Amino acid sequence: MIDCGADWLDRLEVVTPTAIVITHAHPDHAFGLARGAPCPVYATEETWSLLARYPIADRRTVHPRESFSIGGISFEAFPVDHSLRAPAVGYRVKAGRAAFFYVPDLVSIREREEALRGVEIYIGDGATVTRSMVRRRGQALIGHAPIRAQLGWCKEEGVARAIFTHCGSEIVRADARAIEARVRALGLEQGIDARLAHDGLVLSLTGEARLDRPFGKRGASANAPGVARRQRGLRATGRQ
Repeated sequence: MIDCGADWLDRLEVVTPTAIVITHAHPDHAFGLARGAPCPVYATEETWSLLARYPIADRRTVHPRESFSIGGISFEAFPVDHSLRAPAVGYRVKAGRAAFFYVPDLVSIREREEALRGVEIYIGDGATVTRSMVRRRGQALIGHAPIRAQLGWCKEEGVARAIFTHCGSEIVRADARAIEARVRALGLEQGIDARLAHDGLVLSLTGEARLDRPFGKRGASANAPGVARRQRGLRATGRQ
């Protein structure tokens, strides 16, 4: 399971994770661990320092650009710009020849070329579609890059498919079909197959991206509980 936000507090038995990997310490990514975890939890030193009071028995430290394995699946953390108080990473996840990159909150990926090289699917920040939510704090940039900008990165790095999750109000409050069509159109402008995630979405990666069922078949209603809202995690199996 990648990330464990506040809406998973006291509900981890629903997914029974064998491990939890954390991108950063913001509540919508880590507060579900406030009463502990039934499995090992992986996070960077910066994140562990912010979660010091959480009663987590099995703490594993993640070092950026050093891969580690969980059940035969390889994870490699890449620092991203997002927050000064809660430094964040994205994860390049690989099993055999299949690889995806998961980063739910970011302004930019510091080593983007290396992070996205050979990736089949980019799973990115759905906070905003075209409106920038990037702010400056001194010399640092914080906040959220829009979907349009992330699609540009995918084009530059040769990533053919993109899914956007952890969606903000611009998506959640919109008409489901209209916002899905808007994201797909933005993707087509860049030659990218771009979609919105929804709860229950299952992906199979076998070295060439393939969907078990088409994106949006369940409607991905932005006005229903099934939307991939701002406090969802991602199971390492691919379930959203």
